Amino acid sequence: MRELAGYLRQWHGTRTTYALATVIGVRGSAPRPVGSTMAVDTAGQVRGSLSGGCVEGAVYEECLRVLETGEAARISFGYNDEDAFAVGLTCGGEVDVFIHRVTAAQYRVIEAALDSDSPVSLVGDLDSGRIAAVRPETIIGAEFDPEVNTQARAMLDAGASGGRVVGCADRERTVFVHSFAPPPRMIIFGATDFTVALCGVGRLLGYRITVCEPRPIFADRARLPEADELVREWPDRYLAGTAVDARTVICVLTHDPKFDVPVLATALRLPVAYVGAMGSRRADRQRREQLITAGLTDAELDRLHSPIGLELGGHTPQETAVAIGAEIIAVRRGGSTQPLSTTDRPIHRTSAAG
Repeated sequence: MRELAGYLRQWHGTRTTYALATVIGVRGSAPRPVGSTMAVDTAGQVRGSLSGGCVEGAVYEECLRVLETGEAARISFGYNDEDAFAVGLTCGGEVDVFIHRVTAAQYRVIEAALDSDSPVSLVGDLDSGRIAAVRPETIIGAEFDPEVNTQARAMLDAGASGGRVVGCADRERTVFVHSFAPPPRMIIFGATDFTVALCGVGRLLGYRITVCEPRPIFADRARLPEADELVREWPDRYLAGTAVDARTVICVLTHDPKFDVPVLATALRLPVAYVGAMGSRRADRQRREQLITAGLTDAELDRLHSPIGLELGGHTPQETAVAIGAEIIAVRRGGSTQPLSTTDRPIHRTSAAG
């Protein structure tokens, strides 16, 4: 929804009532992920997309109905084998869409969800259409049972979005939680040619990128235009003092034991999504022995992806960066790392990771 921020704020400024349609569930292959939104105002203007075209017309008509009646709606679309021209997804999947009317009374809730500097979950009651913005410390909008707020905060912490059935004081409620968390962090240790290439891949994947390099000769900001932040500090000291979460990925590219071992000893004990380190197989064996000497357990060492990256056969820094990015995706999303042509798993699968 944040991609529509400019349009929605403009509508708020003119006190425009609009219908907001959100993808709340996906089964099988579908063109847009959970959380995709489309908005239709009372003049019939459309902003955003839910499917790339195949069900937009039907969603548009339903938005107009919701605008007229004020009643929230849940609708599903799937492929219709009997009638190729029926409304549905030609890719064969199914999507569930929730539509509700947004009036001036709810602008404050939507504005909270549009604030890109603040983590927030937008919670919608799929029966009543009531909405609330749940932040780590405050709630804006509708008053939900504590169980709903607890679930929303847990999902926000994980950067997850999706539908939930929550047992409340009066009855079970079906809610959709759309989490808006800051971009996940990619922390790269060492400023090498591989780092320059990995910054480009990390930015493509949506990470906020920090490069930590203690050696002044290599810590050159001009070499790293795609890094969001360049830190000149000893790696393990920096990592011990910076904020990480369950979505953070750490890539150690210094290829120097005096940097690698201390920072990996810290990284492998943190609750992060991925830890990888560059080096030959011989260097990896020696590094693991040093980490054992430093007191790391077998379980902690099992978290280390080293040598870093998937075996794609590449040689250049750019090809290596793609291999690292591919491994990060596979680890975070549970990918098989096999060619799609040799597997029969769904191409698009849901994931709780952010």
